[in-house]
Amino acid sequence: MNVRQATALLAAAMILAGCDKPDPKAAEAAQAAQKEQAAAAEAKNFDSAYAEQKWDMAAAYGEIVTSKYAGTPTAERIRAQYEEAQGKAKTAREQRRVESLWSYMSTPVKLAKGKNGTQLSASIYAKANVETDGSTPRPVQLIFRDHPDWGRSSYLVLQVGDFNCYGGCKLKVGIDGKVKTMAGSRPKTDEAIAMFVEDERALWRMLGGAKELSIEFPVKAGGTRTATFEVGGLKPEKMPGWK
Repeated sequence: MNVRQATALLAAAMILAGCDKPDPKAAEAAQAAQKEQAAAAEAKNFDSAYAEQKWDMAAAYGEIVTSKYAGTPTAERIRAQYEEAQGKAKTAREQRRVESLWSYMSTPVKLAKGKNGTQLSASIYAKANVETDGSTPRPVQLIFRDHPDWGRSSYLVLQVGDFNCYGGCKLKVGIDGKVKTMAGSRPKTDEAIAMFVEDERALWRMLGGAKELSIEFPVKAGGTRTATFEVGGLKPEKMPGWK
């Protein structure tokens, strides 16, 4: 083999060796395509949940796509919808929370002349306990009641202490920061520590669309106390006679 032949063989070997060397750009492109394919498959769950307005599920699937497959065209495609789903999921969770604060009861009762009837009630506890007797703060409850014989009423109930409202008193009632004065009265009974808010219909109507209700009332321990209620989850249809 002469020098010319050896040189040719060496050149051919170098060319073949060059063909076996991987192309970095091609490898990156293949990885990107694979990642996009996985993102597109995962995004089908997001698209379905979003279309059905299942915001919690859409937010969860969107989190996977936009974090695990960040930078892919699919992740960018769903980003705005994912952020929308996050906001609506948060709003829905808050609505469920405030709805759960209310309790509704339908109770069979004996009426005058031996007839049977049903008492309906909607009740909620103050978001923070209130000191009403000079000692430990305790729960304060607001109740709306519809009794077939006694009619409709709204009243506060304490666990300890007492209202300084025998013979009537004035209450400061606030709805989302707007305050008005309403009449209160303490019934002459020891069966419960309760005080009526006299214009129950007006109080009920005030709750429509409201988020927070506060009632300032006088107590026997001295001075006044304020109970604040998160009322935004009220379901009026549970008390059909109230308008």
